[in-house]
Formats: sequence, structure tokens, C-alpha cells
Amino acid sequence: MVEEKRYWIWFSLIKGLGLKRKKQLLEIYKTPKKIYSLSKKDLLKIKDIGNETINNILDEKTRKDVDKHISYMLKNNINIISIVDKEYPDNLKEIYDFPISLYVKGNKDILNNKNIAIIGCREASDYGKKASKYFGYNLAKEGINIISGLAKGVDSYSHIGNLCALIEESYPQNSSYPQVDKLIKYGKPIAVVGNGLDMVYPAENKKLEEKIIELEGCIISEYPLGTKPSKMHFPARNRIISGISNAVLVIEAKEKSGTIITVDFALEQGREVFVVPGNINSINSVGTNDLIKQGAKIITTYKDIAI
Repeated sequence: MVEEKRYWIWFSLIKGLGLKRKKQLLEIYKTPKKIYSLSKKDLLKIKDIGNETINNILDEKTRKDVDKHISYMLKNNINIISIVDKEYPDNLKEIYDFPISLYVKGNKDILNNKNIAIIGCREASDYGKKASKYFGYNLAKEGINIISGLAKGVDSYSHIGNLCALIEESYPQNSSYPQVDKLIKYGKPIAVVGNGLDMVYPAENKKLEEKIIELEGCIISEYPLGTKPSKMHFPARNRIISGISNAVLVIEAKEKSGTIITVDFALEQGREVFVVPGNINSINSVGTNDLIKQGAKIITTYKDIAI
């Protein structure tokens, strides 16, 4: 229940408290509840902790805001899972900068299934859109969840392909409601976003997000409610996209792009990288073709992927 996660929510709301410091506090005190009960005198004993950080931990407004978050989360099917919960993705625990907690909207029980990240250009070509839908559709039918950042282009079309497979399977003729019991064997869409789950970015993907939730997928974020999209959030989000996945599939990528940043994370995390070859005359294929030169596995059909 969300109410039981009160202290994890509070811990995620503390301003200026970075991941490294959070992990240090948890190593010492084990739970956010114990940290919550510390006095200023207790906090001053911690090595290298400054007054500003102490004041942020003790801030009364932050503590009062927890109730507002819980109320919104209960009304909007949002939960929070922490590193100690069984639903927390095992793959994500393997990376050195794993998030302490994740906000989840939708079906949190799918996070530990087989996952593949499908990534690529926001300004996807027709070729990129078709390839994204093709792999999203067919890999979902193989029981593999499709992970993306819910951005325009490749991200969106890979999820559309995934959803097409689910809709095809789950909607009986003349029915407006899915039979979700038929979806068990299929992979689901999981979107990792760089903002709070009380907003949709980009706004044009609102219907897509609603369909992801309706068909047993989920949206996840390490950022608490009220967090607006920010350029600095997207590289951090990318480490989660690759970290939660068993492998990464690159559809299209420019020479220098967020896609390549995600690939770098994937390689650091020991994930296999698959690449769809591209037109040598297309700016969208410079990055992908370079990855192939560097040894990434070239694929031309979903059957080439085994995870």
C-alpha cells in the first residue's frame, strides 16, 4: 500500500539530497523511517554533511507535502517501489548508480520480466518508424517487454508496435474493453520518463500513455510528483532505460545523440547491443552504422534477437 511507503516518498522529496548521500544515509540507518526521526544533533555527527543538507532533511514543509503526494498517488494508480521491494527490477540493482526508489504508474509486476530497450531518433525517418513498430510488435509477441523513454519518434513507434500486438490479442470483436487475462504471455510496454508521473511529456503522447496503462504496461520515473522535464534529467533517465533491460536495440541514431549516451550506459552495464543497419546517405544512420563498425551485433529480423 502507498501509505506504508510514506517514508520512502518523503526521502525522495528531500531537496538537494543526491543519490550518493542517500545511499550513505541508508547504509548507516537502514531505513528512511529512522532517518526521518533523526534530530539536528544526530545529523551533525554524520561526516561531511552540511547545514543546508541537514535543514533540507528536517524541513517541515517537505514532511507535510507527503500527505498530498499519497492522496494524488492513490487517486491515480501510482505506487513507489524501493530497493528493498521484490518488484524492484533485479537488472537495475546491478548498475552502480541504481535509483533508491521508483515511482510506478500501472502494472509494477512486469518489471522483472524479459525486457529490451528500443531506442533511436526523435525525428525518425519512415524507415525508422516502420522498423520500430516491427520490432515492438514481434518482440512483444515473443513475451519481451518493450522499454523506451516515451519520447517522439522511435520510442513512441516501438510502443505503438507493442500495443498493436496487445490490442490484436486482447480485444474480442465488437468490444471496447480489453480482456487483460489474454495478455499474460505477451510483452508489455514500459516507459521510463524524466519527469514526475503527474504530467506527460511530450504532451502529444497522452493517449499513448493512457493506452500503455490500459493494456497492463507501466510508466516509471525516479523523480517525485511535480518534477518538470529537464535536459539534465534525460541522461539520468537513460541509465535506467538500459539498466532495466536485458539488451538494447538501436533503430536509428545520429552521430552525437541521446541514443549514443544510452548505448554507452548499456555497454558499461554489460548489456548486449543490437543495431538495425541504416541508409548510408541518412543522417539518422550515422550513429547506428558506426556502432556496427565498432562491433555491435547487426540484426535484420526480430528472430536475430535472443535474450
